[in-house]
Amino acid sequence: MNFPNAGSILTTLIQGDGVGGLARRVEGLEAHQFITLLDFITAEFQQYTRAIEFLNDSTLETILEELLDAFTLKIGQILKAERTTIFLLDRDRQQLWSKVILDDGTSKELRLPSNVGILGQVASTGIGVTVASPHDHALFNKEVDEFSGDRAHNLLCAPIFSRKNAGQVMAVVQLLNHQECKQFTEEDLATFDNFSDTIGIILESCQSFYRAAQNQRGVSALLNATTSLGQSLDLETTLRTVMDQARQLLKADRSTLFLLADDRRELWTKIAKADGTTMMEIRIPSNKGIAGYVASTGKPLNISDAYEDPRFDPSTDKKTGYITRNILCMPVFNSEGDLIGVTQLINKYQGSFTQADEFFMEAFNIQAGIALENAQLFQDVNVEKQYQKDILQSLSDAVISTDMRGNIVTINEAALELLGCPIKSENGKYHQQVWEESLIGCLVWEAIPIESLKFRLEDSLSHAARHYVPEQSVVLGIYTLSQENILDETAIDPDIETLEEDISQIDFPLHLLATLETEETEIYRIWYGTTLKHIKHPTRIPKSKVSSVERSINLTVTPLTNPEGGVRGGLVVLEDISREKRMKTAMYRYMTPNVAEQVMALGEDALMVGERKDVTILFSDIRGYTTMTENFDASEVVTLLNQYFETMVEAVFNFEGTLDKFIGDALMAVFGAPLPLTENHAWMAIRSALDMRRRLAVFNQQRIIENQPKIQIGIGISSGEVVSGNIGSQKRMDYTVIGDGVNLSARLESLTKEYGCDIIISEYTYNLCADRIWVREIDKIRVKGKKTASSIYELIDVKKNDLDRETIKFLHLYKVGREDYLMRNFEQAIACFEAALQLRPHDKASKILLDTSKEYLCHEPPPDWDGVRTMTHK
Repeated sequence: MNFPNAGSILTTLIQGDGVGGLARRVEGLEAHQFITLLDFITAEFQQYTRAIEFLNDSTLETILEELLDAFTLKIGQILKAERTTIFLLDRDRQQLWSKVILDDGTSKELRLPSNVGILGQVASTGIGVTVASPHDHALFNKEVDEFSGDRAHNLLCAPIFSRKNAGQVMAVVQLLNHQECKQFTEEDLATFDNFSDTIGIILESCQSFYRAAQNQRGVSALLNATTSLGQSLDLETTLRTVMDQARQLLKADRSTLFLLADDRRELWTKIAKADGTTMMEIRIPSNKGIAGYVASTGKPLNISDAYEDPRFDPSTDKKTGYITRNILCMPVFNSEGDLIGVTQLINKYQGSFTQADEFFMEAFNIQAGIALENAQLFQDVNVEKQYQKDILQSLSDAVISTDMRGNIVTINEAALELLGCPIKSENGKYHQQVWEESLIGCLVWEAIPIESLKFRLEDSLSHAARHYVPEQSVVLGIYTLSQENILDETAIDPDIETLEEDISQIDFPLHLLATLETEETEIYRIWYGTTLKHIKHPTRIPKSKVSSVERSINLTVTPLTNPEGGVRGGLVVLEDISREKRMKTAMYRYMTPNVAEQVMALGEDALMVGERKDVTILFSDIRGYTTMTENFDASEVVTLLNQYFETMVEAVFNFEGTLDKFIGDALMAVFGAPLPLTENHAWMAIRSALDMRRRLAVFNQQRIIENQPKIQIGIGISSGEVVSGNIGSQKRMDYTVIGDGVNLSARLESLTKEYGCDIIISEYTYNLCADRIWVREIDKIRVKGKKTASSIYELIDVKKNDLDRETIKFLHLYKVGREDYLMRNFEQAIACFEAALQLRPHDKASKILLDTSKEYLCHEPPPDWDGVRTMTHK
């Protein structure tokens, strides 16, 4: 039997005529023939093994360059050329490329179009040429045929053909300028043809090995890269991993992953700062530059020469000194096919980015998109989780969530504080950590011994029932550990060497939750958690060693449900209605929360003690309220008053006033009590009254739309000393103020009806803020029961608002008329008041003084008349 040469035995084995074909061939072999066959097969396998080892050889990437350098040198020597260059044909890009050595000794990849110039003609036709005078040749192209910058006096261009694809050009050799000042000849072409086929076989084989090695390493790197992407759900870590793995995958100098912002107007990324650990964010427009083009079009860009591309911005290179040679920029899509980012790789170590690089990067970006989507989803979940946690912590009521067994899952700060945890103390954070550690995971009814809590929560978890149980009492205890009592009654394992270290880690004094044992009312259970570690302190303590407190709460138990409606846990809400909270809630009704908090900080008895204070009192009342509401039913009256008082009370609170009381349709507010104000109390009352005027106008606009009658009000304001405090009986007490200032404010409010104005202030109030307000001194009155008279003023506006000319003229006429009136010049007074009434015919104050002046003109007042009106009613 004759055996073929090595290299075809395995082919016969693989491509035989069905399974068992080779066995039939060797069936009749003699022993020595069989041994020979084995030697052939062994030799062939050794060739395959060497080829595989060759593929894994890290130097393979440089072998092609070394071969090109060697061939270039030798061809130039043989054919006596001053410059020789071998260009490989890149059919994917229709380019000829080569590595050229620069003057500084570094190499640069050169790429030229494969269809331009004499060089392009040889690449296209496969016909070698010798050109005696290149500049006179019709196809000569200076940028291609004189790419080196050297003048071409003569040249030779010859093709190198592929062995696999007969007649197909795989490379072109250019020889420039014969060394002996001769012309290249056809004989030179023939000489080159003698070894060009061999060079072609070697180059093509090397390229095949190189592509196979590149593909093998690319697949391996892609596998490693995609495996790394799934190792973290943190967005920053995923960003860094994607960039690092992409750079390693394609052997690039730099890589960046830009994500598309939610508004799709910007691309953003995070890069490491100079310290290499912290990250900084960078944002660029999503329609500018290379990355912006890819983000806008969704198409990849493979740029072999960045400076030749008009979309490239070289300003960064100029600032840093870095030189960008080539760029591969590709889109990243999510699982739904939406573009979410762009990967950008810069400066491939060897050559330019290839079509194979694009293939591997496309596969990598698919996995990167999934990893980024998962990381973004994980970040959104964490944000939502933190959002829910913040809501839980911000709630003023105690809120505790449980799992389906009743074990505590979360407990907010309000709940810990209700149980007695000193969260607001200096070491509050430490106590919060200790308490959460000891309570989370335990049964909620054991930690909070409320009657029937277990039954109600189990019912809620089993049947999705909701329970509300008001006014429940719970007795809680606090056990305090100090350095003095930490070892009292403690059983210590003598082998424990970390005792002192454990004690040193405790922040004393340590206050721990203690709850009454169900069966033993004199014994408390202490909730340590793992705080004491090896210190085996007793968990059951006599009642005498515990400080107990009783809480009054409203209990709410409700199920937590999943989207399908099934119960997934429980929620226990505890509303503290102890005395302190009841008092605070009551105070909120007549003063702002900020003032209430300050009063509470002074102690529960702060309002019980009477004090003398200088304050300003504001009274307001609805005009014609009885007549207006006599046709309303009860519900309409209540609705009207609630809507009216809602906006008026806001005007009081907005200027730090305290709501003293409602008296039917009237309202009384105090400015300057129970706490002094940061501003002049009279000024704050003035601003509140003007705000009431503004709010009433808005309120009436809505009533007009609803076809309801407009409301008019009168406001009286007076300042002075009062007595403030909680006044009443043991069963019912209210905070209020009493004194002449209160009585005068009420009387000024009633005078607004007589004088036809909406706000009247006393002389005392005017003197406290005269430089800030426009007023009209409308009269001087003597209150019933008082000997001293005082001026009263109509409040017009604040001085920062200018008055119109008509108002200025009217006020002048009224002022001059009052001066003549007080001087007994009644004729001049009558003239002034009549002129004022021509401007404002319905001004009651002018009408009152006009009528009085006419009466005194006919019947002169007594000699002791001083122009003061004495009020005969309260």
